Amino acid sequence: MFNRIKQRLNDMGTIKALCERAEHHALQDQQRKPGAEHFLLSALDLPDGTARRAFTRVGADASDLPQAIARQYAEALRLLGLDPRIAAHLAEGQAPLLLNREVYVAAPSGAQVMQALAADRASHGPLLGADVVATVADLREGVTARALRTMGVDPGALKIAAEAEGDAFRSASKH
Repeated sequence: MFNRIKQRLNDMGTIKALCERAEHHALQDQQRKPGAEHFLLSALDLPDGTARRAFTRVGADASDLPQAIARQYAEALRLLGLDPRIAAHLAEGQAPLLLNREVYVAAPSGAQVMQALAADRASHGPLLGADVVATVADLREGVTARALRTMGVDPGALKIAAEAEGDAFRSASKH
């Protein structure tokens, strides 16, 4: 019972870190509400390292993800008939948005990630970055899905790699 309580407290700390870092990444992108892409970037920041190792398992470099996401934003502007270079020029030197001190609200894709993580909590041990990667890899539409495709990452393979990484971490933690 004590271990279960301890795990829940640790998970709460992980959720707090995920949300804070996701919000940080969103603000850097001039967005108030973090989306799935920001939660994925946040998972890469977690100290357990499982998110980055999941990318390594599929032969991808997780450090390429921010650029792949930026390309998706630029492509969205292009589809709207706007020149992404103009938007990039306007954003140059702009400070990130300031932290909103009101109630935490994620964008719909970010909320979807958090809801899926919450629904899956009873099935295994501590919440890890790999769990976020596996959840985000299930998304078939949106910035994150397109960014992964741009990187040449198969979402199904990434999900399997993330689950394997999570299992390996949990197994090693038990011993």
